[in-house]
Amino acid sequence: MSEATPDAGSAEGYRRAVGIMLLNAAGEVFVAQRIDFAQDAWQMPQGGIDKGEAPLAAAFRELKEEIGTDKADLIAESKRWLAYDYPPELRGRAWRGRYRGQIQKWFALRFTGSDGDIDLETAHPEFSAWKWVPPQELPRLIVAFKRQLYLDVLMEFREILKL
Repeated sequence: MSEATPDAGSAEGYRRAVGIMLLNAAGEVFVAQRIDFAQDAWQMPQGGIDKGEAPLAAAFRELKEEIGTDKADLIAESKRWLAYDYPPELRGRAWRGRYRGQIQKWFALRFTGSDGDIDLETAHPEFSAWKWVPPQELPRLIVAFKRQLYLDVLMEFREILKL
């Protein structure tokens, strides 16, 4: 379940993280297929915030770690922290059961590189394929337990997406 949380520090039981909505010049969103899911699971880049790290710095670091490039400019930051819960079957396995879900600060970034700059063969690959999709496609592509989160992200950035 996705929910707004005004103070990420009060989100006990949730892993603090960032999410990145990377947009190309045509207004399409970058998604990549996870290598650790048996089903067709696409998502936008996301990842944890290191201790002492600012959320925006974490977003650019995660982008570089996950897709091999951080060629992007900040367009917008979500006003709220958004949370989702892991489903029961993942709760004990994800992060060794330390967290019940994630609380994320989201950033909309404009990709300034070329498609050739994107390289999923990073030090610790997380994705097997990638593509650009219209923003409206996101809820259909994401795993069910993150669907509401993606709807909330679309609402946060609806003005820049012109939805």
